[in-house]
Amino acid sequence: MPKGRFQGLIKDYDGGTIMECYIHPSIDFTRVPEMIKAQRNFIMERIRLVAKSHKVVYPPLPKGWKPNLDGVSRANESAARAMAIPGVAEAGWTMADLLSSTGGAKDADRQKNYIKSELLSIVRKTEEQQFAWPFREPVDTNEVTDYLEIVKDPIDLSTIEKRIRRGDWYKSKQMLYADLMRMVNNCKLYNDSSSPYYECAVQLEKFLGTIFPDM
Repeated sequence: MPKGRFQGLIKDYDGGTIMECYIHPSIDFTRVPEMIKAQRNFIMERIRLVAKSHKVVYPPLPKGWKPNLDGVSRANESAARAMAIPGVAEAGWTMADLLSSTGGAKDADRQKNYIKSELLSIVRKTEEQQFAWPFREPVDTNEVTDYLEIVKDPIDLSTIEKRIRRGDWYKSKQMLYADLMRMVNNCKLYNDSSSPYYECAVQLEKFLGTIFPDM
């Protein structure tokens, strides 16, 4: 915010950054509740075009109601019990939908997020090393025109990070290690042993040995 707008009008602190709340001139903020209500009504009308929940009403479950769970495994009992309730399947729910919200699925998601966080941490540590500069971005094949003739399966740290963030590429640290070592080997394959690129690959390989001592 320009200093002239607030100097002498409000209390200012050294080192503080004054933030400005911009009031958009084309929005009537006094009508926000009315606009939200209109948007909600529109969305509900669109939902009713394809939904059946407002047209079909099922009677309450009888006292002592028990679904038939013959042949259902213990792990799937909760989902099967829910699917047996009249109206659940008709509303479009499936066993897969219900199973994905169970404790087992949540544990799997928790494990997946843990692996993702761990792999990202390894890549960040690698990127911070002084010898990592040749590996941070893909090789520019417009400048290095023969690169793909020699290196058939290129890889770099930015590509690896994108794969980790997708969440469905790496299932373990071993898979990440394989890609990092492929990056090292690609560099050694293309560059002469006397080049600084080759030396960076050697240093990276030594560093990976400390990160993955059991590989």
